[in-house]
Amino acid sequence: MSLLPPGKALAFAAVGERRCLGVRRAGRWLVCPYGAVLEGEGVKDQCARCAQLDRSRSVAADTMADDPRPYGVYLAYFGPGLVKVGITAAERGAARLVEQGAVAYAWLGRGPLMAARRAEALLGSALGVPDRFAKEAKRAARGALPPVPERAAELGELHGRARGLAGWPESLEPVDFACADHSELFGLARVPAGGVAELGGLTAGAEVVGEVVAGAGADVYLRLAGEGAADAGGGAGVVAVMDARVWSGWVLGAARGRVTTVPVRRAAEADGPRGQRGGEQEGLF
Repeated sequence: MSLLPPGKALAFAAVGERRCLGVRRAGRWLVCPYGAVLEGEGVKDQCARCAQLDRSRSVAADTMADDPRPYGVYLAYFGPGLVKVGITAAERGAARLVEQGAVAYAWLGRGPLMAARRAEALLGSALGVPDRFAKEAKRAARGALPPVPERAAELGELHGRARGLAGWPESLEPVDFACADHSELFGLARVPAGGVAELGGLTAGAEVVGEVVAGAGADVYLRLAGEGAADAGGGAGVVAVMDARVWSGWVLGAARGRVTTVPVRRAAEADGPRGQRGGEQEGLF
């Protein structure tokens, strides 16, 4: 967020080919040994073999059960009816919630990894609380958020029900309810109500020109410059959202033109079913 504050001008072009970022180990990226070229449209920034190696030692893939760090269990709110459960290493604090674009959140408990996993599974089986939502559902919800007290009330009600469940892991220390809200951090008040247009992925030579309006998780909201919004039914000033993960792996150079040449879709085309679940797990724990 600090690198893309509201009002910041963006004008860049995708150069050359999109390359796999390799494997992350000990806090740094190791170069992909295969020199793999990636598709420009997707959000994945690793080739299949590097991704497989990453998941061979991953909390997300349940291949790191011996992780000795304490973990936190949280409830993350994305909109009315869109509350998920998740876990994150306690040392990361709220970073995981910011990465996911959680509008608000509350901690449920802290303790060993496997106890946190059991609590996560308990909420799923006993209360039907999912562990993820699709990007489209999150985006649609941001355009019609209720007031902060209503968000806190929905989180608080579920927090109370979760804490009252039988079978709560004994080694997981409960955390009293306290709601934290990210709407001001993300700048969601600046996102136009009723939906925005959507920018597609990058291709070689494609350019993005505009001004940052807001940002939530990987989503960056831009007010497009020039005629870049023509495909969205308008000219300059149209606000569109783009998943910044599609930038990973590209060499980004200065834009030569003054318009966005990435395809722009109308809001009606971009928004998926509001309650849709699924989608890939974002980021690391």
